Amino acid sequence: MKEKSHTPNLKVAILGAKGYPYVYGGYDTMVKELGERLQKRGVEVTVYCHRALFKDKPAYVNGIKLVYTPAIEKKSLTQLTHSFVSMVHACFTDVDVIFVVNSGNGPFGIISRIFRKPTAINVDGLEWLRPKWKGLGAKYFLWASKMATKFYDQVINDSDEMQRIYRELFHVDSQVIAYGANPSLSADASKISKWNLEKESYFLIVGRLVPDNNADIIIQGFVKSNSKRKLVIVGDVPFKDSYVDNLKSIKDDRLLFTGYVTDPEELKALYHNCYAYLHGHEYGGTNPAMLKALGYGCAILALNTAFNQEMLQNGKHGKYFEKNPEAVKTLIHTAESEPDTMQALRDTARAGLTQKYNWDHVTDQYLQVFKSLSKKHG
Repeated sequence: MKEKSHTPNLKVAILGAKGYPYVYGGYDTMVKELGERLQKRGVEVTVYCHRALFKDKPAYVNGIKLVYTPAIEKKSLTQLTHSFVSMVHACFTDVDVIFVVNSGNGPFGIISRIFRKPTAINVDGLEWLRPKWKGLGAKYFLWASKMATKFYDQVINDSDEMQRIYRELFHVDSQVIAYGANPSLSADASKISKWNLEKESYFLIVGRLVPDNNADIIIQGFVKSNSKRKLVIVGDVPFKDSYVDNLKSIKDDRLLFTGYVTDPEELKALYHNCYAYLHGHEYGGTNPAMLKALGYGCAILALNTAFNQEMLQNGKHGKYFEKNPEAVKTLIHTAESEPDTMQALRDTARAGLTQKYNWDHVTDQYLQVFKSLSKKHG
């Protein structure tokens, strides 16, 4: 049910993402979708924005108050220093609840604890397992995630599997609130012609080109296949990277690297018109790229993980491959030899977006959390 009653004067600060209305990653999208809905329901929303990313710095956008805080502009320090400054600032304001995203911000809960500000944190994926955080980084994220369970009043996960992991690792009960989706029934097919693509003439990968998304395994498997289709790889990394350079150096005319696609209509058209969407994301709960694939009616071929099984309802809305190029090659051949199966997956994909992935329902649940926290400390 959609929340009808407006909540007078509940004040919520959101921090830990890049800001609003900046939409780039999953957290930024969540801040936008959740922030706008909370604002419409009478909540006073403040979003902390990473100052260096915003050329214009309006005080309000769509009724949401914006605060621009600085950061130490170093790759590994930017996000954490921005969150630290934002948390300190928020504690000196009159907000009722502080909502933080990203488990890396776990230790900063001690600041709000000192100031007796009610807090909730969305801890996202298994950051400490991601290959990019080797050594010290991995240790930091594991420690930070543990601190999140100690210092924040409410820990939120976005999948049942992640809730189970937090219970086993940190002995804490978190609340599951999924990530939302915006399904769409059609897209402008002419948008893909800029890449000389036609409907169902390509397989699609969407995501950051980092090792834990396994684009290398998918690409290697595809190159080994005898498919006549293309493999379109949407995404990149914002810095020089040998992993990405190696991927782009693979010689095969069927590979098409688009880089970032920032136009949402172009991205939507790429999803809508692919023969199948290949999903290699390994660590993390509810994945925004997978939700888009469901919402845009894709046939989905996904890495066999507990998270992907949960999202695709154990194979009801997709097929799986194991983590090796040979398995990818085999599944591509199977997909191409069974066009009826692929069509059936496309036809039923949107049914996979159950109520839990509905942004209004997601907002209802967050609002409930914020209300109970503000009462508890009121």
